[in-house]
Amino acid sequence: MNTNPDAGTRNPERRHPVRLALAVVALLSIAAPAAAQSPVDGAAVFTRECATCHGQETGRAAPAIEALRQLTPDAIVTALTTGRMRVEGERLSDAERRAVAAFLTGRAAAAGPTGVAGRCAQTPALTAGSAGPQWNGWGVTASNARYQPPAHANLTAAQVPKLQLKWAFGFPDALAARTQPAVVAGRLYTASETGDVYALDAATGCIHWTYRARGAVRTAMTVVPYDAAGSSTRFAVYFGDGRAYAYAVDAESGRELWSRKLDDHPNASITGAPTVHDGRVYVPVAAAGEEVRGSRLDYACCTFRGSVTALDAVTGAVVWKTYSIAQEPRPRATNRNGVQLFGPAGAAIWGSPTIDARRGLLYVGTGNGFADPPQPTMDAVLAIELASGRVRWTKQTVPNDVWIWQCPPANPDNPNCPAEQGPDFDISASPVLAATPAGRELIVVAQKSGLVYALDPDNGGQIVWEYRIGEGSAFGGQWGAAVDGRRVYIGSAAAQSAAPGGMHAIDLETGRRAWFTPPQPLFCAGGAEERCTAAQGAAVTAIAGVVFSGGYDGGLRAYSTEDGSLLWQVDTNREYATVNGVKGSGATLDGAGPVIVDGMLYVNSGYNGIVGRAGNVLLAFEVR
Repeated sequence: MNTNPDAGTRNPERRHPVRLALAVVALLSIAAPAAAQSPVDGAAVFTRECATCHGQETGRAAPAIEALRQLTPDAIVTALTTGRMRVEGERLSDAERRAVAAFLTGRAAAAGPTGVAGRCAQTPALTAGSAGPQWNGWGVTASNARYQPPAHANLTAAQVPKLQLKWAFGFPDALAARTQPAVVAGRLYTASETGDVYALDAATGCIHWTYRARGAVRTAMTVVPYDAAGSSTRFAVYFGDGRAYAYAVDAESGRELWSRKLDDHPNASITGAPTVHDGRVYVPVAAAGEEVRGSRLDYACCTFRGSVTALDAVTGAVVWKTYSIAQEPRPRATNRNGVQLFGPAGAAIWGSPTIDARRGLLYVGTGNGFADPPQPTMDAVLAIELASGRVRWTKQTVPNDVWIWQCPPANPDNPNCPAEQGPDFDISASPVLAATPAGRELIVVAQKSGLVYALDPDNGGQIVWEYRIGEGSAFGGQWGAAVDGRRVYIGSAAAQSAAPGGMHAIDLETGRRAWFTPPQPLFCAGGAEERCTAAQGAAVTAIAGVVFSGGYDGGLRAYSTEDGSLLWQVDTNREYATVNGVKGSGATLDGAGPVIVDGMLYVNSGYNGIVGRAGNVLLAFEVR
């Protein structure tokens, strides 16, 4: 039963199943003869709608046509329906999406989604609840430090070289495995770009239940007690999707508790995990796609603004909503096609909010602007009051960063583009709230500029120290550092630079280098055209004595926190026999980092996109 008081957040068609069925029959009766007489030309649709970004000469901007030909037709249809190309795919009919997939792959897509296999024989109650070893949310705790203490890791530095694959789970019809799992009470919660959410057995990978969201799910999952009077639900799973819906689902059954649409902009998307604290769910909103089509003369660039919304954890009711840009977009110019343009816009919030309970604040990082005029909250850390949503302070690290895809450096005659093209230096990582050995609290945040900052939460976010991990890079995010109370650990993406990759340890107190380990030899073929580089932009994860980092080359590596020496590595670039019978393959490791719970390590492989290669597996390792 949906307990959301706003009934409009549910699909209205579900209220009138008979009317919907009659409408579908009527449409099919009209469309079927026409479709039979005039089959869709997939090559023509691709040329018209896709070739600008996916042509032969696109370099690293988007997968070229030869790379797309290696994918399955079902995965291409998924990408155009619920995945990262959803907004572009909405311009196409279902027949056109399938025709494009057939043109690219030479094979027809299946009539419907791949079935679910690998069900668990039994689904016991969550008797342990939220106690015991677990990884919950993006960064283990609401401080987002990504450090798993020994009592929950149950994995030592001496045991790490003995890690071996135990099972693999394949995401059906998917090009990427982006969702970071949560592991609580022996259950593993994850999801896919098809919108399918799974509750798996953490030890074996069998499926307890599935739930279908409205769009692709790439956020980490958070599981907490659900305290609703009269409800049989004891624990809820919170997450967001690519259509900007936030959800609460019963952790034991998969039954939806509520869902809430947080932003009506067609590009709005939730990529950062909702953070649950003191009865509220804090949800960030980003926009995947507006900055890509903003340079088109037929597009009214640009109107999206990033935001954080506070929801009641039980009902999903909105408590407050705060935009990253306070000023609403307003008319600013007309392009040569007569299209009205708007601004300011942008400052998407890609990462999970960080909670500072003592100061009553949450911290988020923002991205670049999409439209002039530049704002002081673009490429910035915002401190927002938990109670009211008021922005208490802002610390911008890169000014004047308004960036639109395919715009030249200067644009005096094309207002679709910024007057001066910015460097595209988003803060995609969640800020980390950490205390130094001397007891001083700092906010540590990594940026695509190649810099890591420590900010003073008691002095308006003033910079305490900064450390360079590599060259700035427009493509390839820095998704998160790990902090163990002594050092900051971060891999370098710098995906477009001449020397990407490498692992850094920074003294938390001083910001000085503790050690640096250069990139290891590549596990993939190498070269920008294959999207195979040494970049290490994925979020890193630390346990006592060890830090783990995934790479664009498909390698997962473990380093000693003492000196940076390599303790273990595994090449995930291969096909896998999966526990659910889905054809699985590994590739790029990016975005979400490894999850370590009770002697096991879980990691996704596959991150199709601007800098990644397609894959669709969740891998589970244990000591043997």
